[in-house]
Amino acid sequence: MEPNADKLRGLRITSLDDEDDDETELPNQPLPASTVTVAAAPSGYDDEDEDEEAEVMLGFLEKPKHPGLLLRHLFPSKAGGIPAWLDPVNLPTGNSSCCGFCGEPLHFVLQIYAPIESNAAAFHRTLFMFMCPSMACLHRDQHEQWTRNQGNPRRSVRVFRCQLPRTNVFYSSEPPSRNNSDKPLCAGAALCHWCGTWKGDKICGGCKKSRYCSEKHQALHWRSGHKNDCLQIINSSEASSSVLPAVGKVPARTSWPEYQIAIDDEVDLDSDGCDEDSSKSLVMQKHGKPDDTMQSWMDQFEADADNQCWAYFQERISRAPEQVLRYCRDPNVKPLWALSAGRPSNPDIPSCSYCKGPLCYEFQIMPQLLYYFGVRNEPNSLDWATIVVYTCQETCDQNISYKEEFAWVQLYPTSISRP
Repeated sequence: MEPNADKLRGLRITSLDDEDDDETELPNQPLPASTVTVAAAPSGYDDEDEDEEAEVMLGFLEKPKHPGLLLRHLFPSKAGGIPAWLDPVNLPTGNSSCCGFCGEPLHFVLQIYAPIESNAAAFHRTLFMFMCPSMACLHRDQHEQWTRNQGNPRRSVRVFRCQLPRTNVFYSSEPPSRNNSDKPLCAGAALCHWCGTWKGDKICGGCKKSRYCSEKHQALHWRSGHKNDCLQIINSSEASSSVLPAVGKVPARTSWPEYQIAIDDEVDLDSDGCDEDSSKSLVMQKHGKPDDTMQSWMDQFEADADNQCWAYFQERISRAPEQVLRYCRDPNVKPLWALSAGRPSNPDIPSCSYCKGPLCYEFQIMPQLLYYFGVRNEPNSLDWATIVVYTCQETCDQNISYKEEFAWVQLYPTSISRP
């Protein structure tokens, strides 16, 4: 999925997709602001907010050629595993790292490297998404977003924006050379030895070596084997930390599989070349269910607007059934909604919490991501129609390393609960 020459002119970093098997790897491809093109939506698709469609960039998951490509000093776009923090020192802490409903530490979902070429303060810019793995909490999150509580909203989905100028204390001002000589300029904060995600502010009272982001992760680590390791460290004359697990090497049940995000332009996809089977999106085959499940959901729709919106959503997704991400940062662009019900109106989108300016749509994640993460159709398993992220239109540069942006959750019709 090589970008064309027009796309390359607007990028500082080129695509990873290269058929050359040389050891020297090409840098990751950032997500640029898309060029708006006119395309008519179906009649009735968008009632009061009818808008022109726009060219979008699509994200697809693929296993990295080697894990080294996903290290933070190479500015990756990735999903699952542990985050490659852009600012590795001043991480979100406290309530920002926890679900607002159950209080548990959030799981890392994905990150997108999306610098703003015209903004010197955002020469490096990455968006990070985290989520509670509980569907019960996502239901409450979806209900909470309608309250317009801009003071201290409780969320189970959180998105952070981090940006740096070209000259900074963490990375070289020159592009990565990709010859295994690239190194960060400084070490990052000590992370939790269980999840490898959040800052390890708590220290094991026994060995004084292991660090944790929460009491729950300390307890899980203790029960998984640290009880014995802790005694070994205490009894060791050198108090070696060699018995500690490497940060991020955690049981599979505590993190989702790690993937690299590859980027392609939706307009470059040949929708006419898809056969009948490939045109069915993974969302219509979710977790092995037959497609008549989708028909049963369709039968519950009472409004023609929902039917038309869903049909248009499916048609767009069928052009690239494996897409997990849609990206287009333009203030005039609207997301691709699965349903008319459960969409926000303009007053439902808050202002930027920092500069008080407007937010604009930047990207959305699709339910196909659950397929790659191996989420099964079980009670309280995650499920959504789409999750849309709005970010500061001016990408403001306040004195905060990780600025929280706004995510809107749209659930399937059997789950929608608007107060």
